[in-house]
Amino acid sequence: MTRLREQLASGRTVWAVGVYDALSARVAEAAGFDAVMTGGMGVTASLLGMPDAELLTLTENVGVVSRVSRALDIPVIADIDTGYGNTANVMRAVADFKTAGAQAVILEDQISPKRCAACVDDTQIIPIDEAVAKIRAARQAGGDFMVVIARTDTFDPAEAVVRAKAYVGAGADLIQPVSKTFRDFAGLKGLHEQCQVPLSIQILGWLEGLSPAEIERIAGIATFSLAALMTTTAALMENLKALRNDRSYSALPRGRTSLAEFNDFIGFDALLEDQQKFYR
Repeated sequence: MTRLREQLASGRTVWAVGVYDALSARVAEAAGFDAVMTGGMGVTASLLGMPDAELLTLTENVGVVSRVSRALDIPVIADIDTGYGNTANVMRAVADFKTAGAQAVILEDQISPKRCAACVDDTQIIPIDEAVAKIRAARQAGGDFMVVIARTDTFDPAEAVVRAKAYVGAGADLIQPVSKTFRDFAGLKGLHEQCQVPLSIQILGWLEGLSPAEIERIAGIATFSLAALMTTTAALMENLKALRNDRSYSALPRGRTSLAEFNDFIGFDALLEDQQKFYR
């Protein structure tokens, strides 16, 4: 049993944070999170400098997940968008992410190419039979190793319940609604009760106002999906603008690590010491 499955089997909520590369993942692990999620928005922005509109290829995404997984001891949850095609593509993708070290995948039911549900006022989703088939394919490819998180991007609460039940029947371990589907805790609680599996909650929009206790009542996995991306972007925007204007480090609005602090965090001295043992 993987570490993530063990955590979920314990009945306690797995608290995760969205990351976009190995460095942000290392920071998340050092902060004490149970797991990380390689989010599509963050990885696309970091790797390509482009928006989350399914522009990231399978190979690019797997490469990032592989590097993140190698850098960490905690579980990695991979956002695989719509699975890169039909059921055959889903099976290939899940197998590749499994090899890359991911312990869970998030598979959504938008048409391809998808659009970030947090960024648009409506989404287009595939027929329920097609979505169910893709979840079955993910379940078969992942076996007992992979946790399958089925995300429904419908904004209709009633349809979300119908799809959630069907996805659980197809083998999904958790259901993930988008933040715009339900507008209050009662709606999320109702979804949880009707689908009979824990929810995967991405804490965005109005969900940021939920208490940890409320989240833990319904969520198997709770993820601050954009915290690292937006924090880093804000800090870079402020500091680099000030640096360009003042041409001096003296008045930077945001703090920064010293070189010594960063080298200690990244393990530079430990690496040098490890290298020296081969010369003894």
